Amino acid sequence: MPATLIAFQGERGSFSEEATYKLLGRRVRVLPCETFAATFASVAQGRASYCLVPIENTLAGSVYENFDLLLSNRLHIVGEVSLRIVHNLIAMPGTKRKDVRQVYSHPVALAQCSRFFARNPQVERVTFYDTAGSVKMLAETHPPGAAAIASRIAAEVYHARILSAHLEDHRENYTRFFLLSKTARISRNANKVSIVFSTRNVPGALYKCLSVFALRDIDLTKMESRPLRGRPWEYFFYIDFLGNVHEDRCQKALAHLSEVANFLRVLGCYEGAKR
Repeated sequence: MPATLIAFQGERGSFSEEATYKLLGRRVRVLPCETFAATFASVAQGRASYCLVPIENTLAGSVYENFDLLLSNRLHIVGEVSLRIVHNLIAMPGTKRKDVRQVYSHPVALAQCSRFFARNPQVERVTFYDTAGSVKMLAETHPPGAAAIASRIAAEVYHARILSAHLEDHRENYTRFFLLSKTARISRNANKVSIVFSTRNVPGALYKCLSVFALRDIDLTKMESRPLRGRPWEYFFYIDFLGNVHEDRCQKALAHLSEVANFLRVLGCYEGAKR
């Protein structure tokens, strides 16, 4: 039987690929996609069994595009993984640390390594479309004196060398990813629920929606709002809370919420990420 195919956005060697292996092990097959929309579509259209998408980073914040894609695609959250982002200085064999004069990477990665560049003013930072893509470019073109900032998986995929590890300014840099499936599945260890709802823009409307959880001592772990297109100043609210949809208190909270909200969808019930 062929290994499960997992789609993710970015080149081979991306942090999404590293997160895939952390959650599912190395026996899965991977399908790199150019965009997040294409990543969702690969599952919706049956080309991949699952996709893994980033939803928030502890430094950069939420990935708003993926919140919107969760709403516009009928995929279900079936898993979650948190990956510590370790930025590595990577070069092709033969390039020494003292020879590096240019470092390529995604602008977010470059910004998260500002102390490294402050300590090495002779090194030019060069923006690139993708962290792993910058290592791929080094492997294909071999520019002299060039290195990249990317994941350890990128060094492995493109047969490069890690010259220095932990270039990131902040060690508490984590990205949270959702594993999405075309089919809903609730594991025995599911302890977290994600939902999206909307309500009218009237006094007390949001308070009434959130009170259904407070009344039942349900712990909300995240809340995000996104514009409701075509309805100025109205929003979709995405909420994560601890619990299981089979628990009586969660069932009652969701039933109560459906009475006071204009729209409600359960996006998934799954096992929360462990560090």
